[in-house]
Amino acid sequence: MTEPDPREEIRDRSRWSWSGEAPAKVNLFLRILAREETGFHQLETVYQTLELADRVELEVGPGPRGIRLEVAGVEPEALGPPDENLVVRAARIFLDSLDGLAGPVPPSLRIRLHKEIPHGAGLGGGSSDAATVLVGMNRLLGDPLPRGRLAELGGRLGSDVPFFLSGSSLALAWGRGDRLLALDPLPPCPVLLALPGEGMPTPVAYRVLAEHRTEVRAESPGGLVLDPRRLRSWDALASIASNDFEVALQRVRPELRPIWEAMRAASARPALLSGSGSAVFGVFEDEEALEGARSRLLEETPGLRLLVTRTRTRAHLG
Repeated sequence: MTEPDPREEIRDRSRWSWSGEAPAKVNLFLRILAREETGFHQLETVYQTLELADRVELEVGPGPRGIRLEVAGVEPEALGPPDENLVVRAARIFLDSLDGLAGPVPPSLRIRLHKEIPHGAGLGGGSSDAATVLVGMNRLLGDPLPRGRLAELGGRLGSDVPFFLSGSSLALAWGRGDRLLALDPLPPCPVLLALPGEGMPTPVAYRVLAEHRTEVRAESPGGLVLDPRRLRSWDALASIASNDFEVALQRVRPELRPIWEAMRAASARPALLSGSGSAVFGVFEDEEALEGARSRLLEETPGLRLLVTRTRTRAHLG
């Protein structure tokens, strides 16, 4: 007996849906290297996903042609115009790439985005959402695109997207972020996220980095050849932990430095700016140590928003 083609089975439905998690990330190490003519930067980084996550729901079927975005958990205008949102761009670039591979494409796509990851914090929410849309669209249409093609599309959307497409909880990345080596998960640890009131748009962070490049170079060893065998413990990662954006942004956002200093004083391993900021994170050995840092920050920085989560050890995409 011939097995039914899952794509044909899907196309027989008038409407179908899919949902998935889009986890946050932190960078345990981040070096920003040369800027290419394309505008992308070469980088070296170690990514770690968190239990903190958005949820992405996709629904395709008959209806008005186009892509409709619905957002919960944050004011929609906080994410900018819908047409410029990474999830809409991800859906559009995916559909444009099909070229008939999946047969007739339903005209209507509705994306429901349930935001939990703070926006403009360097936690990768937009990139993670976009990666989840790419994977979800592929599954809905019967997996017409191989994983390598999805990674190529993701790389066109942003440097963090290929990592989220990998599904790994911990990975070493270099190049544009598109060259990845999955690492064995480390034991889960509690994480404290500190969120200053003002976010940090990525283009602004890169501009500040360029303006203070001389100072950054003086404090940064530059690109390192990271041996994956030496990234098998929290102590090993803490020994190399640094972020080029941290060096630059403390010049224009002086309120950030006391936050990571307070976390380090409370034995965070490591405590760093995440990505291009403005979130600062600390990884702690246990909840007691985290609570000590949390209490200190609440006392010293009234009004500072704090979130507690954990490092992730499981894959988030199959």
